[in-house]
Parts: sequence; C-alpha cells; structure tokens
Amino acid sequence: MSTQTALLKVMSDAARKAARGLNRDFGELNELQVSKKGAADFVSAADLKAEQTLFEALEKARPGYGFLGEERGLIEGTDKTHTWIVDPLDGTTNFLHAIPHFAINIALQRDGAIVAAVTYNPVTNELFWAEKGKGCFVNDKRLRVAARTRLDESLIGTGIPFLGHGQHAKFLKELHQISQRVAGVRRFGAAALDLAYVAAGRLDGFWERDLSPWDVAAGHLLITEAGGKVTTIEGEDNVLETGSICAANLDLHPLLTERLKAAA
Repeated sequence: MSTQTALLKVMSDAARKAARGLNRDFGELNELQVSKKGAADFVSAADLKAEQTLFEALEKARPGYGFLGEERGLIEGTDKTHTWIVDPLDGTTNFLHAIPHFAINIALQRDGAIVAAVTYNPVTNELFWAEKGKGCFVNDKRLRVAARTRLDESLIGTGIPFLGHGQHAKFLKELHQISQRVAGVRRFGAAALDLAYVAAGRLDGFWERDLSPWDVAAGHLLITEAGGKVTTIEGEDNVLETGSICAANLDLHPLLTERLKAAA
C-alpha cells in the first residue's frame, strides 16, 4: 500500500476535479456525434474548462508556481524554481469521437527537472503517479516496466503523424524498421497514456516525434521511476526540448533506438 505525499495529493485532487467536468462533457458528446455543427467547438470548450479548473486548483494549493499549459502557454510565477506542465486533455481526437481513451496530465518541474507526475484517465479511474526517487504507482499498486528482453516478443506503442502534423515519410521508414521485428505495434491516440502503459508494463516500449512538453513530462518520470529508460529517438536526454521520445526497459531501449536510427 502506498501513501501519497502532500504534493502528489494536490496534483491528484486537481486532476480528479478537472475529470468531473470532462466526464460530464464526454457523456454529452454521444449526442453531438450526429450533428455536423459544434462537436469540435464543444471539445475545445471542454479542454479550456478543464485547464481553467487545473490552473485554479494548483494555483490555490501552490501560489506563485509557474504554469505551462497547452491552452494558455507559459504563465510565469513569482516562484521561478517551480513550473506546472499541464495537458488538460491528451487524446482530444479520441474524446471528440467518444472513444474512452484520454487523460489529464500534470507534471511539476523544479529547477529544470521533473520531480512529480500524475496521468489520470477519468473513464477507467486509473491514476498513474510518481515522485522522483519514490517509485511509480497506479492507484495503490506499485508499477515496474515489463521484463521482456527480445523485440520479437514486444508490443510497442507509437503515434502516427496526421493532417498538418509531423514527418510522415520519416515515420513510415521507422514503422518499417520496427513493425517487422516486433510482436505488434499499437497506436492508441493519447501519448500520455501510452507512456503510463510503458511504466505499467502493458506496452514494452514507445516512440514518437514532434510531441509537446505537456505530452511527455509526466510520462518521462513515470517510466524512469518504474525502472525504464527514456531518451530522444537519437538517444539523447533533451526529450522535453525536442519532442522526440523513445522509452522502454533497459534491455529493449538500445534495440529500439538502433532500429529507429537505421530508418534515418
């Protein structure tokens, strides 16, 4: 059994509070599917509302911390050492299509390092959380990355570039290198949950390019605290700056990066 610190409790409470609104809106989305007008606008309103809830809850609990959110960008706080990195709704397209696979993502950056993370799927009520040096959990259960050591037994997650985003030709080369060597490739549509799934051992690895800091900050810590390794696809440490990520256990990580480099 694990007990959250005061900091993790603040983050978890904020995520659950924002989730109440998202769950309500998600229920109404089914009604909007039949109408051509309004579904996308409805989702961006849900997104903004969730971010506002998170901003207010975190600001109240930790006045002065900076805030980097997908919707409002960077708001500098009076406390220059701490910044919340927040995605109020990762998996927006899933949400828009009434697919119950999306997450609220909150990470705390202290002096440039991610020290606490929460990734919450409101539909399944799975709260993934970690604090630097204290392990990784889902709800009350301790997590470890999967123990597989061979690519041909591994299930790997990724993200596929879509309209107006990403490097399509490069992705297809990478997919060619990976897919013929693994047991399966999955694209679930919410990078935050993919990374949490690597921490939980459900996925053996994950790679993607062109992500934002709020997509990867929480997952980076979850995986590291669950005993995994996270770098850029090129094997470097500047994941938040580049938006390129490759994550797996210590055995599979070099095998994945080797295949991805072969696609270059």
